[in-house]
Amino acid sequence: MPDVKLSIAGRDYFVACNAGEEQRLLELGAMVDATAQKVAGGARGLTETRGLLFSALMLADRLHDTGGAARADTAQPSAAMVQSADILEGLATRLENLALRLEN
Repeated sequence: MPDVKLSIAGRDYFVACNAGEEQRLLELGAMVDATAQKVAGGARGLTETRGLLFSALMLADRLHDTGGAARADTAQPSAAMVQSADILEGLATRLENLALRLEN
């Protein structure tokens, strides 16, 4: 299982993925980083954890909106959409766990 290095909000994270998913994970990481940069630029005084939480929420909101548009066109979400949702859900879970560890 390969590890992929993601640089998000100026910090490096190593994330395991299945073989062949490396490029997609890098693309998703770039999306998270771009969103985290926007959040960091617009909200002063946010902790790293809260910044990443807001980034995850913004991406989830965007995914939800996109999913709503796709459902209007088709009954089944695309495989890429399902994979993206799974990866974002995993990242959100990791962020929640990180937030809990940092708060304790």
